[in-house]
Amino acid sequence: MEQASTLNRHIATPLSTSVPTGKLGVWWFLASEVTVFGGLIACYILTRLGSTGWKEAAAHLSLVFPLLNTLVLLTSSMTMVMAHAAVEAKDSHRLRTFLMVTVLLGVGFLLLKAMEYSREMAQGFFPHTGLFWAFYYGMTGLHALHVLGGVIVNLILLLTVPTATETQQRRVEFAGLYWHFVDIVWIFLFPLLYLT
Repeated sequence: MEQASTLNRHIATPLSTSVPTGKLGVWWFLASEVTVFGGLIACYILTRLGSTGWKEAAAHLSLVFPLLNTLVLLTSSMTMVMAHAAVEAKDSHRLRTFLMVTVLLGVGFLLLKAMEYSREMAQGFFPHTGLFWAFYYGMTGLHALHVLGGVIVNLILLLTVPTATETQQRRVEFAGLYWHFVDIVWIFLFPLLYLT
């Protein structure tokens, strides 16, 4: 009886780790997102290797918009790092500034993507036009939704940041992890869709 009581006590006691629960949650969420984008990218590669006509369809894409968007996203990663440095230094003014710049760059990315979509659609290329276009709109559209999510999170942080507290520091760190993930996904999408 005593052994059963001791065993129950050990089972009921949670394991403690040095990783904060919030950070662990963000990493689990990002792992699930890796499977979503990883599966989509794998399907794209396998489908492209097994069929023809992709090069001709991809030739209609402009490199101007994705190059600008790459610059915008890489810059926004830098401003997110600077926001995190500002919150660690307990500098609320710089934190607000860098969060605002990150939000504006995210909105800029979405506007450039909308202009790119408008250009493609004006030329008659829609998701139902062909397999390449279905993947193109699906992959870049899903990515754009993730950028929008990051913009919303960073905007909420910007509007609710009274001071650079420890809690705020963790929130900015978690938002930064997500933002960098979104940027990394673009680094994979850019060459796959526009350069191959």
